[in-house]
Amino acid sequence: MQFVPINKVLNIYKFLYFVQKMANIHSLIKFNMARKLSTNTINKFKKKLLAEKEQLTQILEHHQQERENIRLSEASAERSPDPTSADGGSMAFELEKELTLDENTRHLLNQVEHALVLIKKKKYGNCENCGEPIPVARLEALPYSSLCKNCAALIES
Repeated sequence: MQFVPINKVLNIYKFLYFVQKMANIHSLIKFNMARKLSTNTINKFKKKLLAEKEQLTQILEHHQQERENIRLSEASAERSPDPTSADGGSMAFELEKELTLDENTRHLLNQVEHALVLIKKKKYGNCENCGEPIPVARLEALPYSSLCKNCAALIES
């Protein structure tokens, strides 16, 4: 039987103690990153969401007004290009692009409105899938987020 020097045994114990401490620190960091939001923090996000809602609504209204102005100006025969011409195709492409932008804007607006409903129901800041708190850093980046990063990745894949 071979004996292990005491200094090696102590080094192993020191290493295991260090690993345990690091695991405790990691769990504390994880806890602090994703914790229940305070009322002040929720109010801050509510202000952000209301401002974003206003901005998205203005964008949609502006696009609608632009389309209406174009429609009225193209009503005359000399301003309506032939749909088979290059100008007609270009205009169709631009209209399709604007409609896609509007669809994306409406989607964001729906997410913002949903987040405001969650605030009203006092459920904002918790993942709708797993129930865990969403980290503040994620909410800073996406204040309308209703899923934690892991659940969002699962749903997207």
